[in-house]
Amino acid sequence: MPRGWSGRRSGAGDVNVGPGWQAWGMRRPLVFLAGVLLMGAFAAPVFAADGDGDEGFTIKDPRITESSGLAASRQHPGIYWTHNDQDTGAYLYAVDSATGETVATITMTGVGMPRDVEAISIGPDNQIYVGDIGDNDGVVWDYVWVYQLPEPKQLKDQTIRATQYVVKYSDGPRDAESLVVHPTTGRVYIIDKQEDGGHLYEGPAKLSASGTNVFKPVVAVDLWATDAAFSPDGTRLAVRGYFGGIAYDWNDGKIKKLERISVPLGQGESVSYTTDGTKIMLGSEGAGSAVVAEVAPGDTGEASSKSPSGSGSSAAQGGDDNGDGFKVGALAVAVGLVVVIGFKRLLRRS
Repeated sequence: MPRGWSGRRSGAGDVNVGPGWQAWGMRRPLVFLAGVLLMGAFAAPVFAADGDGDEGFTIKDPRITESSGLAASRQHPGIYWTHNDQDTGAYLYAVDSATGETVATITMTGVGMPRDVEAISIGPDNQIYVGDIGDNDGVVWDYVWVYQLPEPKQLKDQTIRATQYVVKYSDGPRDAESLVVHPTTGRVYIIDKQEDGGHLYEGPAKLSASGTNVFKPVVAVDLWATDAAFSPDGTRLAVRGYFGGIAYDWNDGKIKKLERISVPLGQGESVSYTTDGTKIMLGSEGAGSAVVAEVAPGDTGEASSKSPSGSGSSAAQGGDDNGDGFKVGALAVAVGLVVVIGFKRLLRRS
């Protein structure tokens, strides 16, 4: 159960199943994760480079250990907003991509104690939207929350009152980690997290703070999604998972696949476009986690030659000894990741 929450909790789902099947349901994602990570361990490594935000950076704030969302600031060039999956309060962190240091901490008021914050997005008029939409670890919430607050004009530690919206899905509770706000229309969308692929859920044209906002599935998304982001012009939607991603043509919500997105090895939890739309930034959980820059889908500029995960990587071109050393290390990382995820789940259920 998420820290700080002592409220309502229902069963494992709408269907009453036996303990053996429930145990397999808990283990199956980890078994799948282990297999794919071990395969991916032999891929080329990806690194984040400090000193140039467009080339990736490392989050240095020791408070940020479960960065689960990422959004590029339009008001403050080079600043990325992030948050923990579960924290000791309703906090948002502004991280300077040039240094990896936190330059401002926002404390949201008017929202109560968050349960499982999984996503952040910036909509029109520099409005920040935060998705308290996680529904994992066997917990089923009857409703989830979306918070909205103005992005501060000054980067300093401060308290900002947020508007809290109650959200329900038309087809029942579900786990989700991806929330996006269209940069032109301001409409809010959520993608649920399903191993076999989820759906894009569309919210009302305008969210209501006084009633329940019902989100309805409008189109399938062929990915076990952990985050998503709109391009700055709203014409493309990038969706990422643990093992890969997909770039879609937005097509007024009737999304069409464009190409696949490669992602770095690890517990990948976040994605954001840069404000100029030439790159996507891919983040992961963990203390001192890296945010890796990739050339944005469809971009053909010079940025491709600078991408840390491009084929020009010295590690990718190294000799046999270095390659073998990396493979052994990557195997250890892959196995360790599976153990960490499983251990975290056990802690949350205790």
